[in-house]
Amino acid sequence: MYNPSRNLFMEHIKRHTTIYVFTIILFLTGIVFGAILVNSMDFVQKQNLFFYLERFFTQQTNDGEVISRQDIFIRSLLYHIKYLSFMILLALSMIGLPIIWIMVFMKGFVVGFSVGFMVSQLGGQGLLLSAISIAPQNLLIIPIYIIAGSVSMIFSIGLWQKLFLKHHHQEILPPFIRLLIIFAILMVFTALAALMEAYLSNTLMLEWIERYNG
Repeated sequence: MYNPSRNLFMEHIKRHTTIYVFTIILFLTGIVFGAILVNSMDFVQKQNLFFYLERFFTQQTNDGEVISRQDIFIRSLLYHIKYLSFMILLALSMIGLPIIWIMVFMKGFVVGFSVGFMVSQLGGQGLLLSAISIAPQNLLIIPIYIIAGSVSMIFSIGLWQKLFLKHHHQEILPPFIRLLIIFAILMVFTALAALMEAYLSNTLMLEWIERYNG
């Protein structure tokens, strides 16, 4: 059965495969650098960070939930919306392309550092904690930011081509509308990721903390 939307999507991916591959490599590079930074930290630095992590665990179990699930959802959702909105502004600015690269890299860096630090300090328990507190929402967040970064780059490169290659026959409005539609869809999915973080990951993490401290 002919599916125009699917055909357009596949055509878009084929046309911009290089950009999507570049974004994925950039994200993975961030993960690697985050893990490397953990290994390069000395014992005192790791112990200081772990002290704050243990204190957070203690507060969660002794004082109840410091932040309600609703607050976690709202904060997470607003963070993602702000991050994606900033990417749109960078794409429109034309000079924001390198900053988009940095943003994608930093998302990978944070994931790599968080997982690497937990594993280095807690071993197998750290891997389990990462799986229940970081992995669920990131199964959605990682593809969202890879797509967002790639689409932003594609739009920004299109503006540069129009400016320097004199592609005056290319209209700006249709690509801009597509950009807004894609980001609106991505923001809807970030709401689902925020729900997973607030109600799934947070619940599993609290159960792990009770067992860890018990």
